Amino acid sequence: MSDPSFERIAIIGAGLIGSSIARAAKAYGAAGSISLYDVSDDVRARAAGLGLGEVAGTLADAVKDADCVILCVPVGALEAVSKAAVPHMKAGAVLTDVGSVKKQAADALASADDGRVHIIPGHPIAGTEQSGPEAGFPTLFRDAWYILTPQDGKGEDYAEAVQRLTEFWAALGSKVETMDPGRHDRVLAITSHLPHLIAFNIVATAFDMETVEQGEVVKFSAGGFRDFTRIAASDPVMWRDVFLNNKEAVLECLGRFSEDLAALQRAIRWGDGDYLMQEFTRARTIRKAVIDAGQDSGAVNFGRNQNGTKGAP
Repeated sequence: MSDPSFERIAIIGAGLIGSSIARAAKAYGAAGSISLYDVSDDVRARAAGLGLGEVAGTLADAVKDADCVILCVPVGALEAVSKAAVPHMKAGAVLTDVGSVKKQAADALASADDGRVHIIPGHPIAGTEQSGPEAGFPTLFRDAWYILTPQDGKGEDYAEAVQRLTEFWAALGSKVETMDPGRHDRVLAITSHLPHLIAFNIVATAFDMETVEQGEVVKFSAGGFRDFTRIAASDPVMWRDVFLNNKEAVLECLGRFSEDLAALQRAIRWGDGDYLMQEFTRARTIRKAVIDAGQDSGAVNFGRNQNGTKGAP
């Protein structure tokens, strides 16, 4: 096992991502020691019971000796938590995050910059619909993309800090790429944020129809609707903050989606089978590209077994 990328890390927020980072850092030797803090007394107690690391009683105690502080909190809380953490961090330490909106995250972290620490926003593109410290697992980041959005115009020390953070996530199994924050937010708006918005809306519509159809919507749920319910089960606080903080990119994608949906609506109304075949065939080629890129399994039913759970990798 190679030397750890950081001698000590602090994880702020012990939910799915934070607890998975703790488990992975332990399993793969990416950190010498781990401290954790969560604003919830209950979550701290549960994290301590799981042995995720040294659970601190205050934010200041958690970050004071850390070489890298990872903020695993909702995007809307990043500015307040950053400003509370930085004064207690040691000089030369790295401050990073895991938020799925990077332009706002970069601004939030930069607002706390006192010139002593290295601000390096990041985003692991990994997760499940589960939440809480019990939901984490060490292989969550294996073969997943991790996107860094470092600040421009920094010196050699900053470049070395970026390299250490890159090595840390690579040790957790991630494929690391650097990207401009604005570009990240536009890409994630269509690949992640809009699909979640659609899922929330479809499931809400089905819930409204449930009273009309006397329980048969849930009873006869097919695979497509079932998968929408899985996505819609994601943490509502996190997704509320995502949409409020990436509104421009999401609204741009939503506008294009609405236009394309209207075109399909017209084709169905007027019986334009040729147009439907054209669009459905094009969608199949995109699915093949996703599988070929290693972003999903081509196995029947997405590799799930009959009880709906994912099969062994």
